Order: sequence, then C-alpha cells, then structure tokens
Amino acid sequence: MKTKKTMAMPMLPLGAALMAGGISLNTFAGEGKRDEQETVLSTVQVQADAEAEQDGYRATTTRVGKILQDPHDIPQAVTTVTHQLMHEQQVGSLKEALRNVSGLTFNAAEGGRAGDNMMLRGFYTFGDMYLDGIRDTAQYNRETFNLEQVDVLRGAGAMLFGRGQAGGVINQVSKIPHLYDKNSVMGSVGTDDYREMTGDFNKQLGESTAIRVNFMHRDEGSWRSNPVNGDEPELHREGLAVSLGLGLNTNQELILSHVRTTTDDKPDYGVSFDATTRKPQKRFPVDTYWGTDLNFDKSTTEITTATYTHRFSPNSEWRTQLRYADYERSYWARTPSLTIAPNAGGLVCTGGGGTTNCNGGPTRTMDYETLALQTDFHNKFELGGMKHELLVGAEYFREDSYRHTLRNFGGTTKANPPLFRPYEPSITGTPVKFDADSYAAYAQDTVEFIPKWKATLGARRDEMDATYSSATSPSLKYGEWSTRGAISYHPGDETHYYLVFSDSFSPTADLYQLTVAPLPPERSRVTELGAKWLLFGGDLALRAALYRADKDWERNTDLESTAAVLTKKRRTDGFELEVAGRIGENWEVFSGLALMDSRIREVAENVNPTTGVITKANAGYKGQRSRNTPPYTFNLWTTYKLPYGWKIGGGVEAKGERYGYNPSGAGPVPTLPGSSKFHPNTAPAYVRWDAMASYEQKQWVLRLNVQNLFDTVYYDAIYDNGGFVVPGQRRRAIFSVEYKF
Repeated sequence: MKTKKTMAMPMLPLGAALMAGGISLNTFAGEGKRDEQETVLSTVQVQADAEAEQDGYRATTTRVGKILQDPHDIPQAVTTVTHQLMHEQQVGSLKEALRNVSGLTFNAAEGGRAGDNMMLRGFYTFGDMYLDGIRDTAQYNRETFNLEQVDVLRGAGAMLFGRGQAGGVINQVSKIPHLYDKNSVMGSVGTDDYREMTGDFNKQLGESTAIRVNFMHRDEGSWRSNPVNGDEPELHREGLAVSLGLGLNTNQELILSHVRTTTDDKPDYGVSFDATTRKPQKRFPVDTYWGTDLNFDKSTTEITTATYTHRFSPNSEWRTQLRYADYERSYWARTPSLTIAPNAGGLVCTGGGGTTNCNGGPTRTMDYETLALQTDFHNKFELGGMKHELLVGAEYFREDSYRHTLRNFGGTTKANPPLFRPYEPSITGTPVKFDADSYAAYAQDTVEFIPKWKATLGARRDEMDATYSSATSPSLKYGEWSTRGAISYHPGDETHYYLVFSDSFSPTADLYQLTVAPLPPERSRVTELGAKWLLFGGDLALRAALYRADKDWERNTDLESTAAVLTKKRRTDGFELEVAGRIGENWEVFSGLALMDSRIREVAENVNPTTGVITKANAGYKGQRSRNTPPYTFNLWTTYKLPYGWKIGGGVEAKGERYGYNPSGAGPVPTLPGSSKFHPNTAPAYVRWDAMASYEQKQWVLRLNVQNLFDTVYYDAIYDNGGFVVPGQRRRAIFSVEYKF
C-alpha cells in the first residue's frame, strides 16, 4: 500500500490568513438581484426576501465572474444549468447536466486520463473544472446532488481563474444553508436496475444560523453485458454534504462545509473502431461488454471548505475561502477488442493460440491532495465622475499528486490470468509524483466612462514551483501573465452588447506530459463579439456570440503518450445562440446551438527523449478538423404546465460527427483502405430525444422521465486518440416520488 501523505500547510501571507474562513463560492446561490436601497446600511444585512429560491431555467445570479452579479451583465458568454433544469431531467452526474451546454462534447477515458473529461469549443476542460471558484482538477466522476447550479464561462478565463484552456471554465456551485426550514426526500426507480434516493434538509437554528444536509445513493445497471457470463457495467455512488452557516446575511458571514462522495463502479470502455470503415465496429453486437465483475473503479473524495465574507457596505466586501481536498481513486478496466470476443475472465490474449500474453486491461491508483486559499476584495465607487467596480485578489494553491499502476497478483496466461486489487500499487516501475506550489495576484476594474458604456480591464500574474519524479524534467518553474479586456454597451437594462478579449496559459507539465526539453507553455487567445437580451420582462434570456479561439503549443492529455505536443497552432471559429427562461406563465425553455469550425494550423514538434532530435508531425494534419469537435451541436429542453398540477416536457440533444486520431505522429495520416484522403475514426452524428411528465402538488411530486425515447443507438463519448467509442444510454424509464416538508 502506498503510504498516506501528509500535506504541510506552508507559511501564508498574514493578511490573507487572518481572513481565512468559509463556504462554497456561491454564498448567495439562489438569491435574486438585491435592491441596494433595501439594505440596512448600519449592519449591512440583506432583507429576508433575498432568500427566495430561484424558480426556472434562467439564472439571475452567478459568481463565475468572481463577484455576485447577473450573468446578463458579464461581457462574456455564460451558460448556467440551473437546479430546476437538472431536477426535472433526473440528472445525477455532472456529465449528464452538461448535455445542456452547447458546443460541449465528451471524451472517453484512456491513457490514464479518467473521470469527467469534456471538450468545450473544441478544447479540453479537465484543467478548467472548479468547485465554487476553486480548482477541482482531480480525475473523478462528479455528482450533482449538492449542486445549486453549474456555470460555464466560455472563452479563456485565466485572468479570473488562473492557468487554463481556450474553451472556458466549468464551475460547480454548491448548495448552502438558508434562513428557513425546508426539506425534501426523493426516491426513484427505473429500468436497467436504476435506483436512487436523495435528501435535502435545511434547518434554521437561530436568527442568522442554519444548517443544510444533502445525501445521495444511486445504483445503475446497463443495457450492455458480457455475453459469456452476463456481467455488465454498473454504477454505485454515494454522497453526503453538510454545511453550517453562521451570521448568514449579516456583515460577517461564515459558512463551513464538508462533502464526501464515493464510487464503486464497473467501468465501460465501449467498442472498438473498425480500421477498414473508420466507424464503430459491427463484428460484435453493440450491447457487447468486454469487462467482468472483477473490474472496478473505486474512489473517495473528501472536500472541506470554509468561507468568510465581511461586508463593509452594500457596495464593498472582502471574501476569503480556505479548502483542503483529498481525491483517492483506483481502477481496473477492460478495453474492447476488434477481433477477440469477450470471455469470462475479461482477457485479451495474443500469444500461444489465445492462451498466453494475456492483458487484463489498464490499471491505476491515484491520490491527489490540494490546499487552496483565495481572497477577493470587491468595491463599487465613483472617481473622477465615473463609476468603478474594482476587484483585487490573491490565491495560493498547493498540489501533492501520486499515480502508479496496480500490482498484478496473478499471471499473464489464460490458466493464470491477471488479478488486480484496489489501491495496491505495483512493486515494479516508478510511480509518477509531483508537488507544486502556485501563487497568484490579480486585479480588474470595470469603468462606466460615459453613460451606457463600460470598459473592463484586468491582469493576473501566476507563479508556479513544482518538482516531478521525472529523470529528464525533474522541476518546473514559471511565471506568466494573463489579461482580460472588454467594451460593453448597455442601451437599456435589457440589452447588452460587448467585445471581449481574454487569454490563458498552461505550463509545460501542468496536467500534461513533461517535455524532455523546455518548451513554451500553452497559450490561448479568445476574441468574442456578443449580444445579450432580456425579454418578457426579464423572464427570458437570449444571447448570441461570434468568437475566434487560438491555441499555441497544445499539449497531449494522454498521460501514457511519448509525444507531449499535439499541435503547434490550432484555431476554432464559432457561433453560439442560446435561450433560457420563461415564455409566458406556463412555458419554459432552455436551448442552445453551437456551430464550430476547428482546424489545425501548424503541426506538432516533439523532442525524442533519447536522441534529442526534434520530430515534426505529418504535414498532412495541417488544415484538418480537430479531434472531438463536431461542426454543430444542438440542445433543447422545454416544459409546459397544464391545469390541476400536471406538467409535460421533453427535449433533444444532437451532435455532428466527431473525429478521433493522434495528430502528433510523423507516420501516415489515417485514411480509408485504398484512399489517400484524410479520414480518421469517426463517431457518427446522432439525435437523442427525451420526455417527461409530472403531477405536482404542494408537498409531493410524481414524475416519469423517459431518456432516449426512440431507443436510438448513438455514441456519446470518443477516445480522442481514436481507439474506441462508448455507446450512449438506450431507452430508459425512471419513475420518481418526491415529498416536501
């Protein structure tokens, strides 16, 4: 067993340490816009009506821009998946929630990169995952039972969040205590052995004190199985979240929270691509599963957060968060085969007539610990006859990571097959370790320089000092600047036009492969022209955006790859249109369309680890469409209230073709047999329809969800290097009963 590490807390800046305290970033999640005139200035208390919960698909508050504001006012594209939307769709995982985000696709796990793994605008997001504004980049599967909403800030977000990608930031917003009593429990049963129980309990303990407890237990089977023994992929997940609020809605507010989630899954790596057709294979039925009950994907995540907010006035506050998190995970999976049928042992044997050289599949054990301290000061004031919104802040982030393969307690033959156990690291080979300390300081000011016109300008400096277990690249030190600038025009409260530029960076080894010779960090630049409108008295939000995103020195996310650089220059040009909210009293809608043209502009250059020779990728990759970036995505969910408590709804999710290939190789580009035209492995376009009907009363709700209504065979996740693709959910019905008290 790996010895458990103890993370030492380094010396912290005195002023920041004195402000350390805590919740989740969205201290006011669920609040509506506050009327500053209704605030009692002497105590800076917020009126009780600010506790009213959000009701609908249009979010009116977010902290994804570092301060509490309406997404309508942010000069950047923002998509918010609200709690009601997730609730009505019977969403359990973050992945399912993000099906509502246009321009987003899913990667299948391989090469050591497991857990939630998405692409946004054609760029990776695993380094841009946040929980209440704090980095949450561990490789695990996230749940939604304790989430109020999910905010997606599109475009390079490094000025606000630090190192990251060009696609955007995915920020999970936790539930927090409120000053009222409200409780609910819900039980759900469905086909494919679906079972779930959730609870949400909020209790006011005093005038400004409350506690909130959320729990979840979910089991899922699958429509896919091993034809030899009937074993199938499974999900078994549990979660418990407790948060205590002290001084809620006063000038000194402290929220303490702890979240624990566990998983005990049987992973599904899908089906192989056929090299002759470049499509998902047809030799074995699509419901064929190569794994067995011996396989496992176990994890335990513990996150403890404290947030202290001091409000000097309705226009000025200082907010500090302190978090410790520990992510442990261990898995043994079975990858599919194009030629060898599934067997009871989950083996792929390639020697001795199918009896020797038996590969049990990829294994991994990981432990990732983080310590984070953030402090932000926000102030609105007038200077020189102009209105200012000033944001200044600092951040410290400590990482301690361990990763290794598992020990084989068996053999490599059919008679003595491989056997792995959770959290038992290999006694051979060298584990991959790194320790890193990151520091950042940032400042941003938004100035209304003439009526209806605002200018935003911000800058951030990040410094990182890391050590690695690599003999060729044992350390990494860097300092990088990130900037953000925008011009906004507000002809009225309901209309916002903007032009924004933002950039991001990722260092040579952060979340990626180390390079033998030092190479420049990834740099991303995004320019976006957008418009936002509020219709029907603010009930419906409509936005449109036209953007260009460029990335230089794109790194490989496959931790097993020897080529660290994927492309030297890549670009996505795109257009987005989204609508969210209420059309009339009974009709709600949430929809998005994304059109993307993503191309390689300059091929990769990689350094040979032995000779030091620089090797360029095949020039034939230049100009080709990027991996897992379809030309279009579309999503729609809509509901309508009928008399007597009935509600009906439904939606559609559509994605175009997605490519899987490795663009860093010097060998021939992928083609069809007998052709020289570029043709990589391709996940077909698909359309999936869902439906919902519910009967709602004051204290209880009955709801029926039918996912994939027409039982369509589709593939929703692709291994971006092109080896395999994972089929999506076939038709599944889920019946839920909710009781409120």
